[in-house]
Amino acid sequence: MGAHRRPRQRATGGGRARTAATITLAGAATATGLGVGTGHADPQPTAAQVRAKVDKLYQEAEVATEKYNGAKEKADAAEQRLEDLRDEAARKEDRLNSAREALGSVAAAQYRSGGLDPALQLALSSDPDRYLDGAAFAERAGSRQQAEVGRVRKELREIEQLRGAARVEVSSLKSRRAELKRHRETVTGKLESARRLLSRLTTEERADVGDRASRSAPGPRESLSASAQAPNSRAAAAVAYAYQKLGSPYVWGATGPNAFDCSGLTQAAYRAAGVSLPRTTYAQIDAGRRVPRSELLPGDLVFFYSGISHVGIYVGNGQMIHAPNPSAPVRVAPVDEMPFAGATRVV
Repeated sequence: MGAHRRPRQRATGGGRARTAATITLAGAATATGLGVGTGHADPQPTAAQVRAKVDKLYQEAEVATEKYNGAKEKADAAEQRLEDLRDEAARKEDRLNSAREALGSVAAAQYRSGGLDPALQLALSSDPDRYLDGAAFAERAGSRQQAEVGRVRKELREIEQLRGAARVEVSSLKSRRAELKRHRETVTGKLESARRLLSRLTTEERADVGDRASRSAPGPRESLSASAQAPNSRAAAAVAYAYQKLGSPYVWGATGPNAFDCSGLTQAAYRAAGVSLPRTTYAQIDAGRRVPRSELLPGDLVFFYSGISHVGIYVGNGQMIHAPNPSAPVRVAPVDEMPFAGATRVV
């Protein structure tokens, strides 16, 4: 009897274990099946969510664009300084050659007369700077020859200084170009990400992303009114230029005349009015007198975001003209469309 009970107990216990295992596995399979069903079907973002992400990408791209503009401005300045240094060195080398030729003429005359003053050996030396370092040389040279030799020494010294300065500028230029490349890659990466997001939207939704501000184009009356309210003729001219460029495409890094980024538009508007502005938003905000929002007048520059990464030109009635981003052309928009950071009256 005991021998028979033990197998039954084992069979009963094994049945319970198998039943529990079956229930556990079935539950796991059910849970896994549900997980698979929901895990691979990521919910598609709504049009509003896509717009928010695109706006953020455009704003980040604009930050990088302004950094690119600043680096380009510095690179251009370094390139101009390098060119100026090379031009000055070339002029000094011409003067050096003239001085050496003058010494050579005297040396030839002395040689024909039977002697060659040691000072004039400079003209024939393959390493004149080293030869000039001999103290005995200066002592033996005559007064006229000393003057000529002094001029040669001065030109050699200045040429070497210019070459040293040029080497510094070459190094600076290489650094600026590397910085330009980094910012360019950041901008293009952000814009490409925005393009991919926008491709998920319908044509109507994509149009809405780029056209959430004023849909009505201002007429000549608005343009004349804004110019008339400007504090002076140069501000009025800048406002008039901005109105003329409505509809122009946004192109990052562009300063006109047919395409603009945000700071490129404001720079071009004031350039047309005879006023020189810096290239970047964070430099333009310091290019004039700060004014509170409550005292804005047409022609004032209005800036946005904590990093001062966007700028427009105020045209009155709470409106500005700006170059928004690649999804929209130069247009009129409310100043409260973006987080306000400050304003500057340029003139």
